[in-house]
Amino acid sequence: MTVPEERTRPVTEELGTVLGVWAHPDDEAYLSAGLMGALRDAGHRVVVATATYGEQGSAEVPPDELAAVREDEMRASLTMVGVLEHCWLGYRDGACADADGGVASVAQLIAEIEPDTILTFGPDGMTGHPDHCAVSAWTTAAWRASGARARLLYATLTPGFHAEWGTLNERIGLWVYGSPPVTPDDELALYVALAGADLDRKIGAVLAHVSQTTGLVTAVGPDTFRRWWSAEAFVAANPLPDTTDRTESAPVTGGAE
Repeated sequence: MTVPEERTRPVTEELGTVLGVWAHPDDEAYLSAGLMGALRDAGHRVVVATATYGEQGSAEVPPDELAAVREDEMRASLTMVGVLEHCWLGYRDGACADADGGVASVAQLIAEIEPDTILTFGPDGMTGHPDHCAVSAWTTAAWRASGARARLLYATLTPGFHAEWGTLNERIGLWVYGSPPVTPDDELALYVALAGADLDRKIGAVLAHVSQTTGLVTAVGPDTFRRWWSAEAFVAANPLPDTTDRTESAPVTGGAE
């Protein structure tokens, strides 16, 4: 679909109960805070699951200390957009690709929550980070094992985003792990263009992750940072696995292996 520029709020009615599954604290804010805020405004249930505490997110703060900091930041960020339900999956930051039980953990969430819509990274992991890619694989496999009854949406980027922000993205090193996703406008399942108070709220949710955003905002400036993350885009996942899918098989229910 081609989304008109004047559209500043997503259509949320068809999304129902929404489950977001992400790798680190702040992934959910950058990629879906605008959507989550609009969903909560409309009275929808939104649940967020985070695989790790992001304890490796600083070379200057010990992992145990940083995990506690990021737990508090996560709570503050979700409060900004009205999300009251959150769970930690308990995996080690930087080790998701080699972890056991990820698919079963997500499958249990799907069975318990019965979401109408699931949000996560695409197979590209957005930035290519191995934890991101692993969480995408877990969520996709668990969704397929559940019968793909919910709608699975992958976070993506548009050609317009790359055209406007490509130079900045390269300067910041956003794609250090690989190539970014890109989805033509007419192939998007959902596009959220934020402005005004809606964008204020989304940026507030992102900035609540102080340990991760302070340096970045200083580097690019607050106005640029605000415009940089003013839209969210999603593409629908294919319920049928491709021939290169190597994710672990999983039951529909059950705890971590």
